[in-house]
Amino acid sequence: MTQKHKGAIVVTGASTGVGRAAALMLDKKGYQVFASVRKEKDAESLKSDSSENLTPIFMDITKAEEIKSAADIVSKSIYNEGLVGLVNNAGLLVDGPLEFISIDELRWQFEVNVFGQIAVTQEFLPLIRKAKGRIINIGSVGGVFSAPYISPLCASKFALEAFNDALRIELHPWGIEVILIEPGSIASAAPDKVEESFGRNFANMSPDAKAMYGATYKFFVEGLIQSNREGMPPEQVADAIIKALEVRKPKTRYFLSKGQLDLMLELILRKFRPDRSSDAMILKSLKGI
Repeated sequence: MTQKHKGAIVVTGASTGVGRAAALMLDKKGYQVFASVRKEKDAESLKSDSSENLTPIFMDITKAEEIKSAADIVSKSIYNEGLVGLVNNAGLLVDGPLEFISIDELRWQFEVNVFGQIAVTQEFLPLIRKAKGRIINIGSVGGVFSAPYISPLCASKFALEAFNDALRIELHPWGIEVILIEPGSIASAAPDKVEESFGRNFANMSPDAKAMYGATYKFFVEGLIQSNREGMPPEQVADAIIKALEVRKPKTRYFLSKGQLDLMLELILRKFRPDRSSDAMILKSLKGI
């Protein structure tokens, strides 16, 4: 096989947002891209906007048989080249007052955002090792500090931080870089879906739950939706992914935000500010209702 590209890369969660932006940008940069989707319409959309070097692959990262099937397809397509990159981007958000989130919903949050990421990494690691490629995990600033009503998401991203840091050390002997990208609000984060989720959760709340949490939960979610609408474009995160893949010595972490300086200052202050002070600031903001 004559190599006509920079190298092969797998991007999970490529249907929309950051995953789609990264897959298309990597394709334009000359990589052979395997973009994971779950629906035929998303596969067709990617194919219509890309070159012949982008191949959609169907993979639900919570299903071991689909992960293995996708890895087999990639392996047969790239022959002995190996993978220069794996971008673990797929994820979802479970929101609501923790007291009333079902254990099944919590498990599903971790099934996708943590266990699915690990399962994909384990399956594709032999191909990564063959090319001394890089693993890029898409975390969140929610993995650095938590927030009320999105604690399942934050907990899963905290877990991803631990997984990422341990894997970086374990794979060092093979020269495999493991990099974490931690964005803030992203304009493509589907604010309408968050609003729909809130509507369903609120409708299913008991009268007591609505009385206890309804007003502050609604206020917080409205702020989250607005923050997403005003967030950074997904292409900004895709740019960071490409940088992490291509620079000779990548950072171990990339923090990204539309207000980059404000985010960095907040991250620094969080290390020194007492928990009670941070709590007081959040509680004060929730009193804006």
